[in-house]
Amino acid sequence: MDLELALTAILGAVVAMLVAAQLLRVPYPILLVVGGLGLGLVPGIPSVELEPDLVLVILLPPLLYAAAFFTPLRELRRNVRAISLLAIGLVLATMLSVALVAHHALGFAWGPAFVLGAIVSPTDPVAATAIARRLGVPTRIVTIVEGESLINDGTALVAYRFAVAAVVTGSFSLAEATGQFFVSALGGIAVGVAIGAVISVIRKRLDNPPVEVTVALFTAYFAYLPAEAIGVSGVLAAVTVGVFMGRLTSKLTTPTTRIQGDAVWEIIVFVLNSALFVLVGLQLPAVLDATGDLDGGALILDGLLVGATVIVARLAWVFPATYLPRFAFRSLREKDPPDPRDTLIVAWTGMRGAVSLAAALAVPLATDSGAPFPEREEILFLAFAVILMTLLVQGLTLPPLIRLLGVDGYDETLEAEENGARLRTAESALSRIEELRSEEWVRTETADRVRNLYQYRHRRFTSRLGDDDGEATAFEDRSMGYQRLVRELLDAQRATLVELRNEGQIDDDMMRRLERELDHEDSRLEI
Repeated sequence: MDLELALTAILGAVVAMLVAAQLLRVPYPILLVVGGLGLGLVPGIPSVELEPDLVLVILLPPLLYAAAFFTPLRELRRNVRAISLLAIGLVLATMLSVALVAHHALGFAWGPAFVLGAIVSPTDPVAATAIARRLGVPTRIVTIVEGESLINDGTALVAYRFAVAAVVTGSFSLAEATGQFFVSALGGIAVGVAIGAVISVIRKRLDNPPVEVTVALFTAYFAYLPAEAIGVSGVLAAVTVGVFMGRLTSKLTTPTTRIQGDAVWEIIVFVLNSALFVLVGLQLPAVLDATGDLDGGALILDGLLVGATVIVARLAWVFPATYLPRFAFRSLREKDPPDPRDTLIVAWTGMRGAVSLAAALAVPLATDSGAPFPEREEILFLAFAVILMTLLVQGLTLPPLIRLLGVDGYDETLEAEENGARLRTAESALSRIEELRSEEWVRTETADRVRNLYQYRHRRFTSRLGDDDGEATAFEDRSMGYQRLVRELLDAQRATLVELRNEGQIDDDMMRRLERELDHEDSRLEI
């Protein structure tokens, strides 16, 4: 098959899988991996080899940056204990559990066993959060799962480097590894803060939305690459600069830049994630070729054993880590009582992904002595098996589990916070209108018209926060009627613009500009 036809077939299949995921209500990462598996076995489709640097250097930094940028810092702080226990404690516990199984049950030497454990210890954030957000689980669960995945990649990759170095060189010092771990982590955070400070100064002096969005897109690399170059954690550098810029962007950018930037990031993150999951599936032929001389049946059983170990290790860690501190400390138990349903969902969101596969592919071919790296082919297959097992078993069962538990994403506190914030902003606008009335450039009729708009919003948000449910419902009914009427008028205006364009009375450029104004007005109706 010609390369052009093969690429067309792959792209067409990806689009078809995304559409199918939407129609079948199946998490798109799972369908993309399965589709990639199928594509990899189609005769004529060229072999696609996933370079580790493509994932770790090109694709991973912007994904980490975007996730950190849009993750609420307040919620991260509130859940820092849970996130730390998962992102650091669970990673090390999983690595140890897998190493024990690989050594005693599979016959691995300790070095390769720990390499395998480090490879399969980090979770993939996309699969879990894609399911969680679609099914509307509580915000706290999403924050914990996303926060875990932001940090555990760094923990796992540092542990992976130490394990690989121990096998390659034949020596290992726990004290030295512990010291280097903290240096790597703190150094990565320091690089992220430093780059964030520099970028914020640059962004203050920019006043061109396309340029500002471009700088934002490259900020992740500005942090990740120097950090890796000096031997500290690029993952934590990218995460830190993402959190840093997320806190400052409102002060550094214009509304136009923020609107354009959010839209660009949403598309880029979706495309990169989709590409990653398809690439994972397409690696099946390469994995099979690498293990062609090994016993396939035994490898499959070993893969099931290691995959089960990963799943059980998470369950065995999450529940004690949740309940033991509350059992020991009454204040924590009263302040933050655990919900067993939430705990089970967090324990079941342990899907693995592209980072694990990239780490497996990056295992050296030989040690310093020139001998082949022990168990390299088995490590590659087992990592791939764990990725597939966790994605298919946990990914496909997580939606029915959430529905079975009856977990509801509705959070009355967050809704009250949102309405309270909207009320405060409306009050500040009304106060500012009165302050500006005396200015020469403010016309009385204009001020009155704007004041009426904000008074309407003020009444609306006040009704939402009030105790009178009947009054709030009546006001919302009137608001919905208003929104429907305005949308009908906006649709009529859009249709007229299309007619004018088709008749040649305006060009496409003008139609899009006027249509964009209507779209912005439409989006305001949601407030």
